[in-house]
Amino acid sequence: MADALTPYLSVADARAAIDWYARVLGAEVTYEPIVTPDGRVGHVELDAGGARWMMADAHPEIRSPAPTPGAGSPVTLHLTVDDVDAVIERARAAGADVDREPGDNPGVGRIAVFRDPFGHRWMLNHPVD
Repeated sequence: MADALTPYLSVADARAAIDWYARVLGAEVTYEPIVTPDGRVGHVELDAGGARWMMADAHPEIRSPAPTPGAGSPVTLHLTVDDVDAVIERARAAGADVDREPGDNPGVGRIAVFRDPFGHRWMLNHPVD
């Protein structure tokens, strides 16, 4: 029986994405990048406050392309944070497109949505206490 689902993101520039996610989401590298012979990042693991994900540079030859920024994404990554407003402002300042400004949602909490410069869509949430 599965007990976890871990997103595995493909990005056009994994080194830049590592830096961006560290600055904006407070992510830390928990598994150092594995670099392939052609110089691409083949695998890295990150953690932001207990939320973990894996990431690599795009590898279209194995049908793992990066999303096209601005084209939309069929997947939204939901991230629980301590301060939605602070994270959305860091994201905006770092080049993210804000799809949904922070707002309170009864029974759910404070929510905002942004698209990062690498084409991934994130929903930030601070649950109701």
